[in-house]
Amino acid sequence: MGTTVKVREKYQVTIPEDVRDKIHLKVGERVEVIARKNEIVIRPIIEIPKNQAWFWNKEWQNQIAQSMKDIEKGKVKVFKSVKEAKNYFGD
Repeated sequence: MGTTVKVREKYQVTIPEDVRDKIHLKVGERVEVIARKNEIVIRPIIEIPKNQAWFWNKEWQNQIAQSMKDIEKGKVKVFKSVKEAKNYFGD
């Protein structure tokens, strides 16, 4: 059984230290709060700056995963210079 806490003014609660330590929650970090049946679920979230959101979309992440597989299988070519790469690709 977990630690009990009291709901205070403005419906605030304190997350117990042992719980904060287990999930490495720090002051200033954001959490998501959702209702699930008769439970309140609080979970930490990571905010992504808008100018970096493209990297985290599903299509881009799939491309990264495929690239990593290709690297592991040795299906890559390493160039010693930009000129060598341009010559290889016919530019």
